[in-house]
Amino acid sequence: MFYYFFKNIVLIPLLRWVFRPKVEGMEHLPTSGAAIIAGNHLSFSDHFMMPVMVKRRITFLAKMEYFTGTGLKGRLTAAFFRGIGGIPVDRSGKEAAQAAVDTALGVLERGELLGIYPEGTRSHDGRLYKGKVGVAAMALRSGAPVIPCAMIGTFEAQPTGRRLPRLVPITIRFGEPLDFSRYAGMEDQRAVLRAVTDEIMYAILKLSRQEYVDTYATEARAALRLAPPPAGHDVAAPARPTGRSAAA
Repeated sequence: MFYYFFKNIVLIPLLRWVFRPKVEGMEHLPTSGAAIIAGNHLSFSDHFMMPVMVKRRITFLAKMEYFTGTGLKGRLTAAFFRGIGGIPVDRSGKEAAQAAVDTALGVLERGELLGIYPEGTRSHDGRLYKGKVGVAAMALRSGAPVIPCAMIGTFEAQPTGRRLPRLVPITIRFGEPLDFSRYAGMEDQRAVLRAVTDEIMYAILKLSRQEYVDTYATEARAALRLAPPPAGHDVAAPARPTGRSAAA
């Protein structure tokens, strides 16, 4: 009830009439039956923009931190993601994430739509990063087709760290379904999972036309934090750039 109330009463009027996102490739989404929508992840607003434009309900995998926040903001965020039926993903290790995978497979077994961001986290600089193999495991175990999706403009609208989105043009682009039935029964083979994931990420790349980085986003972000400051940079009083350069 919360999902349909929030979507139809709050999100649709706000996002469709204010932001007016453009949608391409809607014909690639099935009108019934299970499917995995795999997209790039540029902004917190991705969680709202895509579902608003799709008539069918989409259940998303979301990081555990969205469900365990403290303070007023943390409690409101947790209540929202629980209300829309989000599936918390513990990213501390493979075994910790297995429960989320099993729950996601249950969504597909019921013939519903599952949304997932294979990068595992938001891009901190607007580029597309290497996908994690969980999406491939779900596709092979469920037999569901994968619909690649590209969010375009949401990074400029609301990059990481920005509270309120800017009014900029936003496009949501869906690609043709990817069928991996040729790999049936091979979901335990690491090389197969990697190949399927890379094929999905390439399909997203063609739609989004981002620059691709062949490393995980979490590793790239960690390396950025550990990088030494440039020569002559005052560590005690760092410069504070703004806008897109700050996000980069």
